[in-house]
Amino acid sequence: MNLATPVTPIQLMQVLLNVSVIRPVFIWGAPGIGKSSLVEAFADQVGLPCVSLLGSQLAPEDIIGVPQIVNGKSQFCPPKMIARDEPYCLFLDELNACSQEVQKAFYSLIHERRIGDYHLPEGSIVIGAGNRAQDSAIVKPMSSALINRMFHIQLNVSFQNWISWAYENSIHPMVIEYLELRPDHLWSAPPKTEEPFSTPRSWHMLSDALHEFGDDINVDTVGILANGSLTPSHATQFRAFYKNLTGKYELNQILDGKSSFPTAPEDRDLLYFLAQSLRAQIIKELPPIKDNVRDGHRQFAHTVKKLIKDLSVISFEIAQLVVAKQEQSDNIPDWLMVEIVRDLPRLAIKERG
Repeated sequence: MNLATPVTPIQLMQVLLNVSVIRPVFIWGAPGIGKSSLVEAFADQVGLPCVSLLGSQLAPEDIIGVPQIVNGKSQFCPPKMIARDEPYCLFLDELNACSQEVQKAFYSLIHERRIGDYHLPEGSIVIGAGNRAQDSAIVKPMSSALINRMFHIQLNVSFQNWISWAYENSIHPMVIEYLELRPDHLWSAPPKTEEPFSTPRSWHMLSDALHEFGDDINVDTVGILANGSLTPSHATQFRAFYKNLTGKYELNQILDGKSSFPTAPEDRDLLYFLAQSLRAQIIKELPPIKDNVRDGHRQFAHTVKKLIKDLSVISFEIAQLVVAKQEQSDNIPDWLMVEIVRDLPRLAIKERG
């Protein structure tokens, strides 16, 4: 499911505060973007204990309980973790990973807040969450009856929300510094192959590993940790970023004309990182529409064209990566591409020409 209007984590908290108290809410989103932690934070915010059920590990009897004979009649007794006396937040994680039988067991719980004769305490909240089919996650089609029993919302990654959280939760300074330079690397779409990929959760894992290794970590170990948690291309650039921290090459110094791109063959990974950082800086600093260009933008564009020319002398292929059009990311402004094609014709990309 893809909803037309996705929300940020802050917007999600507002929706939960105003909607989940009267209707069950289902949160759609990619793996690793913080759905579970946001629900737990919401429950804490409203002063309710949060009880999580993992849909992919449930059987129908885990919901409706087992029958017992009471006064000569059979009666289903729901499990203790659901049948509580005080109000609470019931979080149905991976709800769309349940079998159809388990989904049916949730119907009355979600719609009427009851299981058999047991009713959730007044003031209880029911929230579900799940991944999307396009995320290569374990999901099953959700029945129309179940979909129609809930309010649906789609969560997207917000760099600003995450970086604020990172500062407050002791995320490793190197992770914060890198992502402030490359915010587009906070999340990447799940790959079709079995390999790590970048999400807020995987950056948190990398942060924990870096904290454990301490300050004496070397560049090869950083590479091992990054490749074990991030999208491969992000891991390569993070390793180069760490290498750059102990070296003499900084993008700001290069932009100011106080330094230049590395030329040694052993620094090719660092050159690639600096080129990708330059691309990200171009996208960040320059307006996409030429009518919005000001004198400061014009000066920056002039510097950029010079640096791309310098870069092409060292590596024509890496220089092309700076200006190449990429389908799943932002691209440098078209008006700048026109100037690059005009002033640096060898860097012209046929698709953009």
